[in-house]
Amino acid sequence: MNASRKRVVYWIAGIIAVVALLVALAEREPPPSVRVAQAHRENLSASISSNGKVEPITPHVLRAKFNTFVKRVAVVEGKKVVRGQLLVELDAEEARAALARAREDQLRAEEDLRAARAGGKPEEVAQLESDLRKAEAELTRLRGEREALERLLAKQAATRDEFDQNKLALERAEAQGKLLQQKKDDLARRARLEVERAALAVERAHSEVRQFEEQVQSASVIAPVDGTAYSLPVRAGDFVRVGDLVAEVADLRRVRVRAFVDEPDIGWLEAGQEVEITWDAMPGRVWAGKAEHIPQAVVARGTRSVGEVLCSVENEKLELLPNINVNVQIRVRERKNALVVPRAAVRVDGAKRVVFVVDGSTLRRREVRVGIAGATNYEILEGLAEGDRVALPGETELRDGLAIAPVEEK
Repeated sequence: MNASRKRVVYWIAGIIAVVALLVALAEREPPPSVRVAQAHRENLSASISSNGKVEPITPHVLRAKFNTFVKRVAVVEGKKVVRGQLLVELDAEEARAALARAREDQLRAEEDLRAARAGGKPEEVAQLESDLRKAEAELTRLRGEREALERLLAKQAATRDEFDQNKLALERAEAQGKLLQQKKDDLARRARLEVERAALAVERAHSEVRQFEEQVQSASVIAPVDGTAYSLPVRAGDFVRVGDLVAEVADLRRVRVRAFVDEPDIGWLEAGQEVEITWDAMPGRVWAGKAEHIPQAVVARGTRSVGEVLCSVENEKLELLPNINVNVQIRVRERKNALVVPRAAVRVDGAKRVVFVVDGSTLRRREVRVGIAGATNYEILEGLAEGDRVALPGETELRDGLAIAPVEEK
C-alpha cells in the first residue's frame, strides 16, 4: 500500500473515532441538579408549638343570691365598666316585703327578750311584787300583835281565844307569803327559760333580716372592679335561681393563657420563658407573654397527654377574649450567632446525624453534631464550618460520591 492510500485510511479511522467519541458524549447523561445551602450564622431559637385557651387572671363571677326574675340588663357584653356601675337589676319586690315582715318579727322578739330579762311581763311582775309587799307587811303586823298578846296574856290582860285567832291568822299569812314567794321563784325560773327562748328568737330574726337585706342589696348587681363585662348570660325577663351566673367581670388588660403542652415537650419548659400568642380570627397579630407556672403533672385531654402551662399575656387593646382558643409558641432555647443549616439537610442515621457536603461538584457524607432546633434550621456544634455547602433533599437520591450540578438555595 502506497503512502497516499495509508494517509487516507488514517484519516478515515480518525474521523470514525471522533464521531464515536461525539456520539458517546451525546449519549452520556448530565449530572443531576441538586439544591444546596450554605452553613451560616444567625440567632436561633427553639420553640414548642401548642394550643391554649384564654382566661381572665382575676375573674369576678357574680351569681344570683335568691330566686327571682331579671328586671333589666344595664350594660352591653364586652364593654368596659367601672367599679360600682350597675350591670344587672333583679326584681326585689318580694324580698323587700319579706324584709319588712322580718323587721317586725325582730322588734317583737326584742321586746319579748327585754320582758324575759326583766323577770317576766311587767304587769305580772308588778302585781306579784305588790302582793309580796302586802304579805310581808301583814306578817310584820301579825307578828307584832302576837308579841303584844303574849305579854298581855301573861298579865291576864288578853284572852287565849284572841291569842289563838292571832296564831291562826299568822299561819295563814305565812302560808300566803310562801305561796307568793314560790310564784316569784317560778316566774324567775320561767323568765330564765324565756330569756333563752327569746334570745334565740332574736338571733333568728336578726339572721332573717340580714338575709333579706342582702337579697335586696344583691338585686343591684354592680361591677366589683374596673374592667370588662365579658359575660352577661341573662336577659330581661329571665328567671334565675340561687347560684345562677348573672355576670362576669375582669380586668382584661392582662390575661392568662392556659397552654396544653404535649408530655414529651414538658421537660423543656421553665418559668419565665417567652411566649407568643396568635389567634386565627386576627391573622398577623401577635401577643407577647411569659410562662409563669410549669406543670407538675400531666392530664388527659382528648387523645393527648398534656401538661397545662399558665402564661401571662399583655392584652392592652382588649383583643383577646376569655374562653377563645389560641395558638401558643413557647421559646424554650435561644442561641446567639449560632452556626446553622436547614433542618432538611440533616439526616438521621441510627444514633448519628449526617449531612452531604458539596466538595466541588461531588457529594461527601459527613457526620455532624447538632444543638437546638428552630422552626427551619438546626444548630451545628461540630462537623461543619461557616460557608460549607450542604445538599438538600429533592428528586435525586443523595449518596456519597455522587456528582451533581449544585443549585444555590436562595
